[in-house]
Amino acid sequence: MFGKKIQVDPSLVRDLAELLNETGLTEIEVQSGSQRVRVSRGATAIAGATAPVAAAAPVNRPAAVEASEVNFSNHPGAITSPMVGTAYRSPEPGARPFVDVGDSVKVGQTLMIVEAMKTMNAIPATKAGKVTHVLVDDGQPVEFGQPLVVVE
Repeated sequence: MFGKKIQVDPSLVRDLAELLNETGLTEIEVQSGSQRVRVSRGATAIAGATAPVAAAAPVNRPAAVEASEVNFSNHPGAITSPMVGTAYRSPEPGARPFVDVGDSVKVGQTLMIVEAMKTMNAIPATKAGKVTHVLVDDGQPVEFGQPLVVVE
């Protein structure tokens, strides 16, 4: 395999890298016939015996989309974690998230769950409005007072 020159379509790699940024995924893989291309963020590319694998550097997203660069700690619509734990966006693995950006919520509606000491704690909306930002990923550790969702 090392003696062969691998042909990888650079535009495919760029398209896949952009798809990673748009969806927030960390890895994506496509296969066509015997060729397989995997693009990942923050990981080393590993070539398999059956197909070439390519790695791409992350493509920068516009600043307006990059919520992690904005400090929502003092935002009036920020709903924060009442405890240290692990945030879950849906009631069970594979289920639809409680809320997504653009959803309208009512006071008391469950936005996500924070697991602390093997106890699942529902995080309710403290105000009605539209979800403008979801600031944590499913399964992400969270700290006390950390903004989880912004409702405006």
